[in-house]
Amino acid sequence: MNILVFGPNGSGKGTQGAIIQKKYGMPHIESGAIFRQNIGGGTELGKKAKAYIDRGDLVPDDITIPMILNRLQESDCQKGWILDGFPRNKVQAETLAKALKDAGMNLDYVIEIVLPRDVAKLRITGRRLCVNDNNHPNHIAFDAIKPVEKDGKMVCRVCGGELKTRPDDQDDAAIDKRHDIYYDDKTGTMAAVNFFKGLGGDTKVISVDGRPSIGEVTEAIMKELN
Repeated sequence: MNILVFGPNGSGKGTQGAIIQKKYGMPHIESGAIFRQNIGGGTELGKKAKAYIDRGDLVPDDITIPMILNRLQESDCQKGWILDGFPRNKVQAETLAKALKDAGMNLDYVIEIVLPRDVAKLRITGRRLCVNDNNHPNHIAFDAIKPVEKDGKMVCRVCGGELKTRPDDQDDAAIDKRHDIYYDDKTGTMAAVNFFKGLGGDTKVISVDGRPSIGEVTEAIMKELN
């Protein structure tokens, strides 16, 4: 079972990806980790990508997509995979779909976590990241996942680990920039989602409301996957 996961920053797609990973025993692959793996490992694609990054340029798709395909063809992906963080725009979606087809790889599900932009922004500014596991949900604005207090400071509600914030989570301009890309339904990430909705064939698109609790969102997704 091969899955793409979409959702704006703040939608909880990383958390849901981790839950799906645990249930089905498939790797949850984030595009950023693929870059780090290739650059850190000194692969040829990694060297090419690093040259662009060092100049402050975007890494072109003809380098990014082969990296992703290589990762999806590794032995731990034989039973399936969950890809998160790519594609980010319509052109990448079209290119990835063709590359998967050419490689003989099926795309079984596309999961879209739907969340209004204002709600997504609130979730970003209030979230706290556990230093032990970023997928431990902690948020100062939601009682169900609010951090707990220990020795006068707030710690992770799951493991008691130290909490931190991402600097760009507290930067309105940075949040708006990320969301401008995601919610753009002409050329951005929403355009990519809409491309897969119109793809047809054996690819099933699952759209779920991201506003309820983590458990409720998980239940809605699992109902469609089973």
